[in-house]
Amino acid sequence: MGKLLSLLARDESTCCTPKTYDVFLDFENAAPTDLEREVYEEVDRVLKQSEIVLDEIQCYKGAGKEIREAIADPSPECQEKAWNIVIPLVEKLKRCYEHSLELERIVPMLLGQLVGGRLNPTQHLETQQALVKQLAEILEFVLKFDEYKMKTPAIQNDFSYYRRIASRQRLDQTNELIVSTELANRMSLFYAHATPMLKVLSEATSKFVQDNSDNVDNTTETLGTMAKVCLRMLENPKLLAQIEREETHLLLLRVMVGLVILYDHVHPVGAFARGAHVDVKGCVRLLQAQPAVKAEPLLNALRYTTKHLNEDNTPKNIRNLLAA
Repeated sequence: MGKLLSLLARDESTCCTPKTYDVFLDFENAAPTDLEREVYEEVDRVLKQSEIVLDEIQCYKGAGKEIREAIADPSPECQEKAWNIVIPLVEKLKRCYEHSLELERIVPMLLGQLVGGRLNPTQHLETQQALVKQLAEILEFVLKFDEYKMKTPAIQNDFSYYRRIASRQRLDQTNELIVSTELANRMSLFYAHATPMLKVLSEATSKFVQDNSDNVDNTTETLGTMAKVCLRMLENPKLLAQIEREETHLLLLRVMVGLVILYDHVHPVGAFARGAHVDVKGCVRLLQAQPAVKAEPLLNALRYTTKHLNEDNTPKNIRNLLAA
């Protein structure tokens, strides 16, 4: 199971002894056990597509110039030129949207293995490292996708243009549209959201909680425990020294933040209220100690994509820490 390490035994303490989170999550070398393999392979297939989807959204070049020219000059030549540029872009957007449906499908499957049963959250993290790694990779994908999407306003402009032109072409039976009216409506709602993949992930997690009412506390506690373990790995020099690659350090930062955000969307009172099972203050202070190029996108994610930050029950010191 890779370099699984628990420096301190799982807390078997009394109520007066603080819990420890010195668990090493091997995000570099964790391999599935026989019990994990079936779910692992299904999730792995989707994660491989995540890499392709990220490449497409990161390198997305809009058709703004051609669309402006087509609006200014509605000649058939300009209209055709814009349409021919927009079509492959819409095909990319369709693939991204379809990938979100795959995420929606596999997240409950993954959570079903990592939550509840005879194991507590720490034991799940220690013994199912390959599946924990996959959950981390999903969180990283979600944060990256939404960050790229927010920086690319051309996505909604291009799709709006496609829908306008497509509505005219429906009268022409010789043209087969690549996106049906019903699908276009769903895609439009998806891309209209500031953080569409986070919305899919949080709704899939919330649905899992609703469908497994016995695991409500277990689910949020698992997310919170994993966030605390990531924080501890980044704070503890002995644990940090076991990370071999710089990109794994950045993955840990992203996953820690992603878990706080997801916890905040799923838990009824969120991540910022007193008594929440996440150490928001510790996460923020750790981020503030990082180089700005690493920290600012993640601090902004906490500021702008969480659900409960600006509510009355959020302590003032937390709001001050996250003040832009």
